[in-house]
Amino acid sequence: MFHPFLLAGAAIAVPTPSLTQAQPADDAAVAAVDSTGVPTDAGGGAENQSSPGAHDGQGDRGGFHEPEQQEIVVTGFTRNRNDILAGTSVLSGETLAQSLRPSIGDTLAHEPGVSATSFGPSASRPVLRGFEGERISILTDGLGSLDVSNTSVDHAVAINPLTADRIEVLRGPAALLFGSSAIGGVVNVIDSRIPRRIPDEPIHAEGILTYGSAADERSANGEVDAPIGGHFVVHLDGNFTKTGDLHIGGYVLAPDQRAQALASDDPAIRALADLHGTLPNTASKTTELAGGVAWIDGENNIGFSVSRYDSRYGVPIRYSLDPDVEAEAPTLDLRQTREDFRAELDTGSGLIDSVRFRAGHAQYRHFELEEDGSIGTTFRNQGWEGRLEAVQSNRGGWGGGFGVQYSSRNFDVEGDEKFLPPSQGSQVGFFTLQTLDRGRFKAEAGARYERSVQEADADAQIGNPAIHRDFDAFTGSIGASYAVIGNLRIGLSGSYTERAPSAEELFANGPHGGTQAFEIGNPDFSKERSWGFEATLRGSGRGYSFGASIFQSWFSNYIYEQPTGAIRDDLPVFQFQQDDARYFGVEFEGSADLLRIGGVKVKADAVADYVRATIVSVSPVPRIPPLRILGGIEAQSHYVDGRVEVEWVNDQKRVAPFETPTDGFTQVNASVTLHPWGVDNGTSLVLSANNIFDVDARRAASFLKDFAPLAGRDLRATLRFNF
Repeated sequence: MFHPFLLAGAAIAVPTPSLTQAQPADDAAVAAVDSTGVPTDAGGGAENQSSPGAHDGQGDRGGFHEPEQQEIVVTGFTRNRNDILAGTSVLSGETLAQSLRPSIGDTLAHEPGVSATSFGPSASRPVLRGFEGERISILTDGLGSLDVSNTSVDHAVAINPLTADRIEVLRGPAALLFGSSAIGGVVNVIDSRIPRRIPDEPIHAEGILTYGSAADERSANGEVDAPIGGHFVVHLDGNFTKTGDLHIGGYVLAPDQRAQALASDDPAIRALADLHGTLPNTASKTTELAGGVAWIDGENNIGFSVSRYDSRYGVPIRYSLDPDVEAEAPTLDLRQTREDFRAELDTGSGLIDSVRFRAGHAQYRHFELEEDGSIGTTFRNQGWEGRLEAVQSNRGGWGGGFGVQYSSRNFDVEGDEKFLPPSQGSQVGFFTLQTLDRGRFKAEAGARYERSVQEADADAQIGNPAIHRDFDAFTGSIGASYAVIGNLRIGLSGSYTERAPSAEELFANGPHGGTQAFEIGNPDFSKERSWGFEATLRGSGRGYSFGASIFQSWFSNYIYEQPTGAIRDDLPVFQFQQDDARYFGVEFEGSADLLRIGGVKVKADAVADYVRATIVSVSPVPRIPPLRILGGIEAQSHYVDGRVEVEWVNDQKRVAPFETPTDGFTQVNASVTLHPWGVDNGTSLVLSANNIFDVDARRAASFLKDFAPLAGRDLRATLRFNF
């Protein structure tokens, strides 16, 4: 039952600044956002708040020659980053071009609080503050990806980073406006397929070309926007990526698994110990085409787009050290057709400043192909999602907004590795965000109520009866920040979250190839609940900035998988269970200008993050990223930039009983960026060398860490242009 009074609850989180923290922006900078929530040239405001390696004042791919505004975050209700009471990261322009990889997870892996599942180079999802899967949301322009990437780590996200104008990452309670499944955070990939502006030239074109040596990666993306009169703009874009098998910096098997292989009496198993230099079955090919049209008149606009995404990629082989168990080399053939709609109305004065509406529909399917090309398992999904937001006028420092969101999906699995019955799910959520700015004192409050329904059809193949479950969930938090002296700001927040179990957690009952487990859900699960606390300290001044965050979450009815010791279909049985859990973490980021020689500025920056997570009566939470420190030195000028950075990742020996430890690693990266016509032009050539010393590196968050290292030495060239 819906309880309207729940919307009076409060939600707040305290901001964790980005790596190069800006000075507080003035009102002009915040106001300098067009009606669709996309930043325009403010002509003033804060310094650029960018990720490591960002160039002050660099061009933005989606801005029609205007400088990027990384101090503005458009995910949710448009705000300045200093006013968002949570950790945020923004990648756009040159920073995004330098970070681009074939998957969203690897593109974001150097951002604060972010790791990746690293299930091969094509299927790598972000891990935010140790959370993954059902506890983070991946969006495109504010709506879900409408795929099945949350159901298994070997399923790629049907969003190509090449299409992004900018990518925003919100960690912590600020993400909860997008649903209780976003407790770990939100990744929002923002594109221009539905145009937001009318070009000031007959045709506006931009593109990006990349070559990476580690996987013989060749990618290209081109976009064209053209005004056609009567306030209409059309958009076309297309991209192509092709890779070979990934080069790695050592052996395929981790040291412990390699020792077991060498000790085997079977010559075929012993031969696995010699696999090195290349990660088999990781080649891929992806294409995408899209078109859109929009009517734009000042701050009023309406438009739609259609896109087609096709990808065929290999999944790294989980080699078996048992001669009686055959290792599979699956290939996934993925296709999604998607339609999107967006509209915004400027209501003028009064309580409501504007009304925004976004809707999307997608037909998705992928085949899991056997080595002979036959279809082993088919996944099909039809998804709908819509979001309506009313943005309040700012009156005396009081602002915010409210809205409603609806989503539904029909999901079906057919074939050899069917682990779920046909299922239907829907969710409706009502949310509000209220902000108060009194200069030195800032506060933010909001809440979300959602009604979720999960249904499963009777399925004789896996022995499931028809099941219906529904849940009412409330999410909220409250907090504030205060400027103690100048730009030194402290903050404190608390949050409460209820999350309804997913269809996979409720209804699973079958072999799951992606996790190499026979998974069994529990249809009687109750809601997962958590209390959270976060404290932050931020400061900035002339030529420096820093931010530190410490957070803790207490879960009850935390949903996790635990091995039972049984074997079914030659796979270990994992049963979903509920228990109490604790998450604790810290994040630090900062930058400082070291010196300026003529037109060259030299600066240093650093990121550090750590998470410790425990299922109270059981063990550590599996696949938690260890302590990571990344530092860099960069020289910036009008025509040439240079950067050297070192990433150190600690061992992860605090593991679940069924999990293996992960060795730490140190990687050194370097890059040179050329701006042939100056940094403000938006055309650049990035030449980079990543993992220069070709080290063997494995991420603790990966299911395949013992069989799939990260890329070895990778020499990359990325050309970015617009005109």
